[in-house]
Amino acid sequence: MTPAPAPPPPQRARRRRVAAIAVVTALATTAGALPPAPALAVNATHTTVVSARPAAWTPHALDGTVYRILQIGDRVYLAGSFTKVRNANTTAQLAMPRLVAFHADTGRIDTAFKPVVNGTVKALAASADGRSLYLGGAFTTVNGVAAPRVARIDAATGARVAGFAPAALNNQVNDMRLVGNRLLVGGAFQTVGGVTRRGLAALNATTGAADASVDLRLDGARVTSSGATSPVKVEALDVSADGGRLVFAGNFSTVSGAARHQLAVADLSATGATLSGWATTRYQPQCAKTMPAYLRGVDISPDGAWFAVVTTGGPFPGTLCDTAARFEFGAATAGKQPTWANHTGGDTLLSVAVTGAAVYVGGHQRWLDNPSGRNSAGPGAVSRPGVGAIHPTTGKALAWNPTKDRGVGTAELYATDRGLWVGSDTVTVAGEYHARVAFFPLA
Repeated sequence: MTPAPAPPPPQRARRRRVAAIAVVTALATTAGALPPAPALAVNATHTTVVSARPAAWTPHALDGTVYRILQIGDRVYLAGSFTKVRNANTTAQLAMPRLVAFHADTGRIDTAFKPVVNGTVKALAASADGRSLYLGGAFTTVNGVAAPRVARIDAATGARVAGFAPAALNNQVNDMRLVGNRLLVGGAFQTVGGVTRRGLAALNATTGAADASVDLRLDGARVTSSGATSPVKVEALDVSADGGRLVFAGNFSTVSGAARHQLAVADLSATGATLSGWATTRYQPQCAKTMPAYLRGVDISPDGAWFAVVTTGGPFPGTLCDTAARFEFGAATAGKQPTWANHTGGDTLLSVAVTGAAVYVGGHQRWLDNPSGRNSAGPGAVSRPGVGAIHPTTGKALAWNPTKDRGVGTAELYATDRGLWVGSDTVTVAGEYHARVAFFPLA
């Protein structure tokens, strides 16, 4: 059967996805003064690796974690669990919890953008016209009004967008993408508007109403080390630049009644989402008993031909625990094997960003190229603390090695046409103070 035409390309939030290509003259700091309809480019393709020296002008988040970074026009947005920020080269602390905007060229924080969000923000997406911003996370109110884990706000002022009343999600959102007029959300929720939708759902991007056309029926969460079954959840998702493919990772073992262990691909069309025949069993084996589900991040290449996955789980020979791996889309068949896998030797990877020149990975890793490491540096291991880069074809670590405090780990990698943003819970990058956010420009 011939599939329906694909919807318009998504505006892709998160570590790598929405790069603004329109250049505007100044960051607006007055209500309603956001530059008109900034152009948005899906994913950023680089021909070179970014500089190993971070820019000096980025602001600082003084506590918590930066989980998401998104650029619209000449504004950059940080989202997370932080409560205080400050400009570079200043001492004044600003109470701007969980969501902040600043100028993409100067790093100056926009104090007029100050939405009040009562819980952690873990996901961001730009509206198609760039005038508003979708939020996802653990919050339940925005600007004092009920917003159960999803909200839409004005990108200039932070005010709630009238007419968007999202169906209530009963648990947090971890990731989201805008595809046409559908807002795809993944997280730990089990119901949307009182209807069962475990871990993955869609909302109408204009009204916030539940969109029943995306119902892939995730099930079969893995049993924890205590013997309990955790709720089904999606940790991360990504959509191809043409809007036709969705890749998602979580703790499920079936999707639409078919075996899909922690990783699945769906085909998107104007009429909804259907499970693809693409499948792998490589994430079926158990890693550490304390981590029955261990996928943490996914990113599709700019050309849409392949994607990369990063994991936690411990050093277990013959598995894809604690690795970055590349998979080709190719024919939609079962038994897919990675093109390559790069092992950390026992340290968690949390984030990944694919550009034309590199596969950037972040976490609390100490090494790459370390398949023989067992919480140690095995033969051939190279030091890449906190952040590193892998050759997209060979799967071997590139020379790029800025170094970074490890902490819990690098939660966010986000590529734009100008370089690579990094978000985390630590304060030192390349031996310099860059609290929880840093930017590596293209060399």
